[in-house]
Amino acid sequence: MTATSEKIIQPHEWHNLPASKVAQHLDANLETGLTSDEVVKRQERFGANELKGKRGTSPALRFLLQFNQPLLYILLIAGAIKALIGQWVNAGVIWGVTLINAIIGFIQESKAESAIAALASSVQTNATILRNGQKVQVPSTELVPGDLVLLTSGDKVPADLRLIKSRNLQVNESALTGESVATEKNTQPLNADAALAERLNMAYAGSFVTFGTGSGIVVAIGEATETGRISQLIEQGTSLKTPLTRKFDKFSRTLLYIILGIAALTFAVGLGYGNTWAEMFEAAVAFAVSAIPEGLPAVVTVTLAIGVSRMARRNAIVRKLPAVETLGGATVICSDKTGTLTENQMTVQAIYVGGEQYTATGTGYAPEGEILLDEQPIDWQNLPALAECLKAGLLCNDSYLEQKEGQWQVFGDPTEGALIAVADKVGLHRNNLEAQMPRLDVIPFESEFQYMATLHENASRENSSRVKTIYVKGSVEAILKRCQQMLNAEGNLTSLDAETIHQEVDIMANLGLRVLAFANKSVSHAQDSLDHADIEKDLVFLGLQGMIDPPRSEAIKAVEACQNAGIQVKMITGDHAVTARAIAQSMGFNKNGKVLAFTGSELAQMEQSELATAIEDGAVFARVAPEQKLRIVEALQSKGEVVAMTGDGVNDAPALKQADIGIAMGGAGTEVAKEASDMILTDDNFASIEAAVEEGRTVYRNLLKAIAFILPVNGGESMTILISVLFARELPILSLQVLWLNMVNSIAMTVPLAFEPKSERVMEQSPRSPREPLLSKSLVKRILTVSLFNWILIFGVFEWIRQTTGNIDLARTMAIQALVAGRIFYLLSISQLGIALVNTIRGVRQTFSDASAMGIGIATTIVLQIIFSQWNLMNSLFSTAPLNFNQWLICFLIGLPMIGVSIIVNRFDPLN
Repeated sequence: MTATSEKIIQPHEWHNLPASKVAQHLDANLETGLTSDEVVKRQERFGANELKGKRGTSPALRFLLQFNQPLLYILLIAGAIKALIGQWVNAGVIWGVTLINAIIGFIQESKAESAIAALASSVQTNATILRNGQKVQVPSTELVPGDLVLLTSGDKVPADLRLIKSRNLQVNESALTGESVATEKNTQPLNADAALAERLNMAYAGSFVTFGTGSGIVVAIGEATETGRISQLIEQGTSLKTPLTRKFDKFSRTLLYIILGIAALTFAVGLGYGNTWAEMFEAAVAFAVSAIPEGLPAVVTVTLAIGVSRMARRNAIVRKLPAVETLGGATVICSDKTGTLTENQMTVQAIYVGGEQYTATGTGYAPEGEILLDEQPIDWQNLPALAECLKAGLLCNDSYLEQKEGQWQVFGDPTEGALIAVADKVGLHRNNLEAQMPRLDVIPFESEFQYMATLHENASRENSSRVKTIYVKGSVEAILKRCQQMLNAEGNLTSLDAETIHQEVDIMANLGLRVLAFANKSVSHAQDSLDHADIEKDLVFLGLQGMIDPPRSEAIKAVEACQNAGIQVKMITGDHAVTARAIAQSMGFNKNGKVLAFTGSELAQMEQSELATAIEDGAVFARVAPEQKLRIVEALQSKGEVVAMTGDGVNDAPALKQADIGIAMGGAGTEVAKEASDMILTDDNFASIEAAVEEGRTVYRNLLKAIAFILPVNGGESMTILISVLFARELPILSLQVLWLNMVNSIAMTVPLAFEPKSERVMEQSPRSPREPLLSKSLVKRILTVSLFNWILIFGVFEWIRQTTGNIDLARTMAIQALVAGRIFYLLSISQLGIALVNTIRGVRQTFSDASAMGIGIATTIVLQIIFSQWNLMNSLFSTAPLNFNQWLICFLIGLPMIGVSIIVNRFDPLN
């Protein structure tokens, strides 16, 4: 490692050296890669392969930024004026409440950003490398200089590589070079002065493989990479700003200007009545503080962060925070079929051999089930034609099955895994068969020919009579045109009945089965190699095997839930139209009561208006090219739909970016698809999309609950103060008491709304319109109605107690406690805890566990309110008076009518 440690070779010169020289300088082995011991040494020397990223805001500065809000400016100035006129207690309380608000905001923001950063780091890029002579996958952070990295289409290049092998390799380096077109790579040395964009034998960290395969040796990691040198281009900071929070900010600023104007008017009117400027300053501050919803921004941030965490627990990792709220308004979900709606475990269900139709039971790759003829189990050893068809599926096969952690998995092609599994069900095992008939040569499957062929020697026969057999599997069209004969049920040769075979193919296809045909051919014992010419003719047709990737049971329920919620679900697949439509029907897909299917070729021939209509009406889009996904998304959006689109391939990236919510597959998805997405499914399951939609809707509903809860209190308080000033009355509530209600009481009661569990009806409601304003007409009516009740309650209790007792502190205290009692009843009316309590009273069995946060919030509020009025220190600070039992009971009873008000407002704006 001498050359590397002394840094004789500068980073920009790697492209100038032959691959062998690069390996020599880095003490690397191009055949076996590095050893584990050497990797440990280099990791200690060079550190992790990661960028340090931009320096975050220091905790001290983040805390000071909590005061950077217009409302807090007003409070700080108000506190300063109180101090100047000698009211140090009032000034201290105002400053203390402001400090408490800043501390709460700081803690909430820190937790939210930490949660999102943790989720972002959980989506880890892996790299395929050679180590100790073995091909393994490791986290990209573990790469070291000298590692040998293997690249394939869809990969994200994990470090700076000097390429040593390239087969049609194309890499998109737009983040570095600005060139949007992918660059075709090679391995030849280049001039030392070649510009970055011209270094065709290099692959740089952060770029994407869009086509082909290759391999390269790591020459730089972390901040030593070209990407690291210009890391400001790709730095990604966690931001809690979303369209919704920006809408709140705009709403708050507008409200602030209105409030300041009214506060100034209040001050002027009071002076006109002959009140002192100190009294009117108190009234103006009380009005301003009462009217502004201080706790709302914090609740918005926390609610979104909790939504992200809940989605992660349900296998949906949000990469971009706006997706949380956008999901709640999704009107169309376009989903891949394979692996997302289906199990991605092909299963043979039907076999046609020698004029007989067999059925296979069991699902997936587990060797559980049997082959039946007329619903009776068979003995394959007495059925030579069936045995030969099953053998062809086993021997003409490059995949294998393995049991891991109790689950059978296929390593290779899922179709080939199904062929192995069905043979295993009757006791025909591949290892035994390969020992008897070892493979001599193979023609791999190529789309141009639509078949795979293998040559085998029959080692069980005497050498003098040894023969060799070619087994072929492929599409029905490719196999039948090369056959002249077929085996009958007894295993004897007979003339090919192509018409009957095609009829069987149609039957299987209409059941949604993918059909493969099988054939064999005996050849001279002298033949040791295989060529396409060897199978152009004279094949013997052995039979058909029809298989299906069965739908996920949970996906069927999820599709139904989405449709009940007014969300259209559309299947987009590269599979055959008949197969796709059959699976869609079995899963309950429908649009207007029927399943309309279109192929990619049909879509390509349509005019724009016709295309938009077809895409709106269609439920299945089969044989769709990846680039057509983009047209589908654009057509749906032109109809005003909010589109969620799944994808896993390189060519899916444009559609994922165009969609309102791009959803990448965490398992099967390429790095390109993940980078273009807003959300990643860790289990590649459609049910997780439906779960994420549930959580998105719940987040939005909880935000509306927070607005509906906070604003009526501000409305009631501000109406009370404004009317008192205009009619020259004593203030029923002081500015410090308003601060307590808005900053302490409100936060204790509102934050639990962010933890509200989903409603049972959340997926029974239609998607909200993306053009729906933050404050809908029904929500405004709710806010005004409850605000009016709160005003009546505050004003009424204050006047009653003041006139009957003459104690103004007691009157204000009881007005506040009656308001809080009413708030508790109102909070229960919009929360799941309230529903649980009502159901329990009705005798309906109900669990309270999901509503625990709300219970804790209410209990905390009650304790705080007891302290507020019963503790001498609080009496001095907030001008409150202790209450006796009867007075507490009066406050409770006065708050009870809020139940009736809640019933009324819930009729025109239900929030559950």
